[in-house]
Parts: sequence; structure tokens; C-alpha cells
Amino acid sequence: MESLVFYISIAVIVAFVVWGGLLPESLSQAADQTLEVITRDFGWFYLLAAFSFLVFALYLAFGKYGQVKLGNDDDEPEYSNLTWFAMLFSSGMGIGLVFWGVAEPLSHYVTPPTGEGQTAEAARQAMRYSFFHWGLQPWAIYTIIALSLAYFQFRKGQKGLISATFYPLLGEKVKGPLGKLIDILAIIATAFGVATSLGLGVLQINGGLTHLTGIANTTTTQIIIIAVVTVLYLLSATTGLDRGIKLLSNTNLILAFSLLVFTLLVGPTSFIFDTYTTTLGNYVQNLIQMSLRLTPFTEGTWVANWTLFYWAWWIAWAPFVGTFIARVSKGRTIREFVLGVMLIPSLFSFLWFAVFGGTGLYQEIFMGAHLAEIVQTDVTRPLFVMLENLPLGSILAGIATLLIITFFITSADSATFVLGMLSSNGDLHPSNKVKVIWGILQSVVAIVLLISGGLEGLQTASIVTALPFAVILAAMCFSIMKALQEEEKERKRGERALRKKLEALLDEQ
Repeated sequence: MESLVFYISIAVIVAFVVWGGLLPESLSQAADQTLEVITRDFGWFYLLAAFSFLVFALYLAFGKYGQVKLGNDDDEPEYSNLTWFAMLFSSGMGIGLVFWGVAEPLSHYVTPPTGEGQTAEAARQAMRYSFFHWGLQPWAIYTIIALSLAYFQFRKGQKGLISATFYPLLGEKVKGPLGKLIDILAIIATAFGVATSLGLGVLQINGGLTHLTGIANTTTTQIIIIAVVTVLYLLSATTGLDRGIKLLSNTNLILAFSLLVFTLLVGPTSFIFDTYTTTLGNYVQNLIQMSLRLTPFTEGTWVANWTLFYWAWWIAWAPFVGTFIARVSKGRTIREFVLGVMLIPSLFSFLWFAVFGGTGLYQEIFMGAHLAEIVQTDVTRPLFVMLENLPLGSILAGIATLLIITFFITSADSATFVLGMLSSNGDLHPSNKVKVIWGILQSVVAIVLLISGGLEGLQTASIVTALPFAVILAAMCFSIMKALQEEEKERKRGERALRKKLEALLDEQ
């Protein structure tokens, strides 16, 4: 039985699709105006929120609640550390990392946040900000929502819904209109966050096919790619091919890791390690300054185009990734959970950018590969051109394209499940009808965004839809804090009662 949340969420997204399909220019103009207002008036909120989530997550890990289990006190983790790390690793890997691995450092190298482009200092900033955008803050955002879902689901016996995490603040109201509004906002943010990733994936697949076969890089081609891949992931989503998806996920990891290791070994290896080490130091040293950096005196657009887009994208993705991480983390302590979820994927992202971004910058600076020129006209091409400059380059470019396709399928398949679950009152087995509807809708949203604004349209949608959900995430911090404080009070009351009983027994003797 589909819920009211399902129908309202569908109605809102269908209205957006109709608007974008019939009047793409009108949608683009309205989105741009909304984006301008949000980045001008609420950019500070995104930055403060993301930084606060990081501080709060670290407080939970190292504070007095660090030993609280996500489950009953005698629950043990369902997965070994190695398997759990692999799952975090795979949820951290995705289309975005492949898309931006070379393109982002090169883009920052050409247009750095401060100073002149295409200098040694620009290269250092390029790597540092790539680490920043894919490091601790994104994973702190995921940590907050995943921790809240896991705590209330496994320790408090609540449903796996976003609204259920607000029980300490709202009480029984979470079952009423306010709770439903929270779930609707979570679904809409997730749908647009996923559509953004799928849109990026399609652009990159098209870029790879253009590079390998000469297929035209046009919107029509991109729509055809979306249609083909939609059929593939709907087949896997509706036939219950758990083995197939697991096999595909494992294949993703093997392909990604193989591509990473091969590039590391045949690329400028010592340069990559030097870059990784020095950038990690620069990142840690400048973390606070980068986290709170806006440009009110120069009114530059760099922060809005990059940092605000990323923070909004991660917030929009948070219900999707958070639901997955929560499901595989039962039995972990809060300290174990926070450190595992924030550090392991962050360190891997750093390595990915050091290998691919570092190799791209090396080829640009020391080999005259002209990647900086390419990235200014087509951000999908630098990855493939960089790989072509390595031994077995054409094979590597083919593997990279295959990797993006498999990531697309697994991400979309997982997203149809999560959207189905969130819109079916937390049902862990949403009906095929619901999954098909969400599968088609998220692809149609991606098409509408590509038609109305291309890459900029995708970025705009994420920033606009994530704002209300950022407020929900901030409130979630207060909710879990209140729940932990109440649990601590109950524990102390229990200890006092036990102590009194023991004292009474001793007095009787």
C-alpha cells in the first residue's frame, strides 16, 4: 500500500518534470534566480552547517557517548571490519569521483580560488581544494544522518525513516503531517541528488564514447544513453537479482582499484606520493580556513560554483548514502562508527585525487599535454586524454567508461530501493511498481536537468533542493543529542536504583 508521502512526493517531482519538459527555458531562468538568492543569502549557512556537522561528529566520537552501541548493548557487528570497510569504500566510490578525479584539479589549476591560474601555487590549491571537497565534511554529513538512522532504528526500535529520528523533539507528531513533511523533503532532496549524479554519469559516459568511438557528444546521445541504462537498472531492481547487483558492486571495486593501481604504477609514481603527502599536510593545516571561506568583499563566484555546489550535493545524497551505511553498521559503537565512516572513505578519496588529479597535473605541467585547454571546453574529456597518455591508454579509457556505466547502474538501482523504502513507510521490501516509478522518474529528472541547463542545471538543482534538507539535518543533531542525554540520565537512574537496592540488602544483613 503506497503512502500519502509517496503520492505527494511523486506529484511534486512530476510537476517539475512537466515544467522542465514544456518550458525548459522558464525552468532554467527560475532555477538560476533561486540559485542566486540562495548563494547570496544562504551560502554562509551551507558552510557553517557542514563545518558544524564535522565538529559534532568528532564530539560524538571522542565524547562520553562514544561507547554507546548502535543496537542493544550485547549486539555484535554483523560484518567484519574488512567487509564493513569495503562497503563504506564502495558507497564512497561513485560516478562523481570518476567524473571529477582529473577534471576538478585541472579546473582549479586554470581558475584557482585565489591568485593567478596555471602556476605552482595554483596547482597546490587545486589539489588541496579537491581533497577538501571530497574529504571529511562530505563524510561528516553522511555520518550524522546514518548515525541517527542506525541509533533510532537499532537501539530504539523505530522505523528506518528520516522522520523517526525526530522522536525526541516531536514525540508522536512524527506520525502526523510534520513527520510526513520531513520524509517528503528527504525524498525530493534524494531524487534530485541522485538525478544530478546520474546526469554527471551520462555526460561522462558520452565523453568516453566520443573519445573512443567518435559518437557525437550531444543531448540526444545523452538521452539515448539514459534510456538504455534505465532499462538495465530497472531489470536488476525488479527481478531481485541480489547476486547480480553484488557481483556488479564487486566488479566496480575491482575495476576501480585496478585502474587506480595501474595508473599509480605506470604514471609519475614518486610525484603522486609527493603530491599526496604535501596536499594532506596542506589540507589539515588549512581545514578551518577553507571550511569557512566566503568572498563578501570581492563578490567572486568560485565558492558558489564549487564548494556550495558540493556541500548541497552531499546533503541531497545524504538520505540515500546514510540509509545504506546505517543498514550495515548495526552493533558498532558510536566512536567506531564515526571514525570508520569519516576516515576510511576520506583517505581513499584523497588517494584517488592524488593519483588521477596528480597525474593530470603532471602531464599538463611537465609534458605539455594541453589538458588545461581541454577542461575549459569539455570537463568530460580530460580523464580519457590523461589515460591515453599512459601505456595501454585506449584500454584504460575503455575500462574507465565501463566503470562509469557499472557505477551508474548500481547507484540508480540502489537509489530506486531507497526512494521506494522512504516513500513506503520504511518498508524494507518496496513493491516493484514503486521501484519502477522511482526508477523512471529519476531518469526523467536527469533528462530534464540536462535539457534545461546541462552541467550547470544539474549543479543548480542540487543547491536549490538541498537547502530545506540542510535545516532538517541541523535539527537532527539536536534530536540525537537529546536522545543520548536522556539515555544517559536513564542509565544513571538505573545505577542509583541498583545501588540503593544493594545498600538495603547490606543493611538487612
